[in-house]
Amino acid sequence: MAAENVNTREVSYPGKACTIRAYVAEPAHTGHQHPAVIVVQEWWGLDDHIKDVTRRLAGEHYFAIAPDLYSRQGNQVTKDPNIAAQLMSGLDHKDGIDDLLATINWLKAQDSVRASHTGVIGFCMGGSYAMALPCVTQDIKAAAPFYGEIPPDEQLKNLACPVFYAYGENDGWIQRKDVERLANALRRFDKRGEVKIYPGCSHGFFNDTRPDVYSAADAQDAWQRVLKLFDENLKH
Repeated sequence: MAAENVNTREVSYPGKACTIRAYVAEPAHTGHQHPAVIVVQEWWGLDDHIKDVTRRLAGEHYFAIAPDLYSRQGNQVTKDPNIAAQLMSGLDHKDGIDDLLATINWLKAQDSVRASHTGVIGFCMGGSYAMALPCVTQDIKAAAPFYGEIPPDEQLKNLACPVFYAYGENDGWIQRKDVERLANALRRFDKRGEVKIYPGCSHGFFNDTRPDVYSAADAQDAWQRVLKLFDENLKH
């Protein structure tokens, strides 16, 4: 679907602690309900890259929404890693989960959304939330975390949906042993999912606005796997 067939808008809705702002992209010709995908930001905030991913999903016939998890902190966006680190550390994990649950509730109230078929994708900080969210709610039907933190095994036991987890071999943030623990937990707990380690890739390899880490071929491979996961679990 071409970009001209996608509509975008900003929305806001109540969270536990504040009004949450979000960026929405959806297919332009809405005569029926679309499955939904929540896009969770990196530590930089709700920036142009995350908005682009949201539009790309709308181009694949999803109602895509990127909630601003820094709504509690004045909706800040930065390219400075020091400021990004402060913003991320200023967001309590439970508060981030609460704001994502509020996003799910908002989706359930939208006529153009098939909210019973909702997925999540996230990167870096957002990858941690995309991995954790389906461990705390049954409402997520597919999850695609990119290089996020892995919840403890006692939480992974509650994983409610299939997962595609993408990880770069040279990631300096997420420990390889935790990624291998996830792969083992999926087998032990009989959960559907794939953990793919991309050789030679660094943390953030999907982000095409960062030439220092972006790997085009690997990002494309990961994207096709995400679309396959979502197609099989959200569109049928």
